[in-house]
Amino acid sequence: MSRSPAVRVLTGPVLATAVLLGVAGCGIAGGGRAASGSSRAPVVSSAPPDAERPPVARATPAMPPVLTEGQARAALVTRDDLGGPWVPTRGAATWRDALLKATTGDADCRRLLDVLYADDLFGAPGGPRAVVALDDVDTDAQLRHQVTAYRAAELDRTLHWMRTLPKRCGRFAASTAVGERAEIRVTDEALPEAGDARQGLRVTLTGTDTDGGAAVLTLEVAAVRVGEDAISVTNGGLGEVVPDITRAVAELGAQRLAEVRAQGRAQV
Repeated sequence: MSRSPAVRVLTGPVLATAVLLGVAGCGIAGGGRAASGSSRAPVVSSAPPDAERPPVARATPAMPPVLTEGQARAALVTRDDLGGPWVPTRGAATWRDALLKATTGDADCRRLLDVLYADDLFGAPGGPRAVVALDDVDTDAQLRHQVTAYRAAELDRTLHWMRTLPKRCGRFAASTAVGERAEIRVTDEALPEAGDARQGLRVTLTGTDTDGGAAVLTLEVAAVRVGEDAISVTNGGLGEVVPDITRAVAELGAQRLAEVRAQGRAQV
């Protein structure tokens, strides 16, 4: 079935919000200037006019604060941004245990299945975390958007590992928790130029559902580093999964995270 109407519903709110964020970002960036001079009485000095004067002490810029729980929540994309058929999640889909709870011999491919099942790309966070989970009532797709604080080096290691997966785990087989065989394919998924670093994947699992019938699960995964923080997006289901939604949530989520962090620095 065609999902172009859903994409049109998404485009308006997301683009409108992105434009507003851009305007807000300009306002934050254009801060005022400190006064550079002051009135003082003449001073008589025996030093020659061109004598070297001591350097003027400059204030040390405040270090950016760590991400707070409130900032993480404020950076989340919500159902109001997506519109259309998206509603707060009604619970974990049955395909999660039937297809994603699986194992395989290769360590990297097994790690991929583990993080997809746990819906946790980066592991235990180094700070606050905020999560929103939404369901598409038309296709039963599920979307999960997370904002988390980590060290930049750890984030970059995870992104590098993700970049190796289309080659290392491009095609492999796994055994599900119910003993069925699943065929998995992993490919790159293009993302907008959001944040400081990013990686997208499209994972397709062909196996057996809880009723014993053939099933094809499609999962789109996006990870974006914004400074020392990260966002991750998973969008998946047994029906149609719209790539434009994954990309839009990744882009808007990165913009929001950058904005709330800039506001936090401005308040220091």
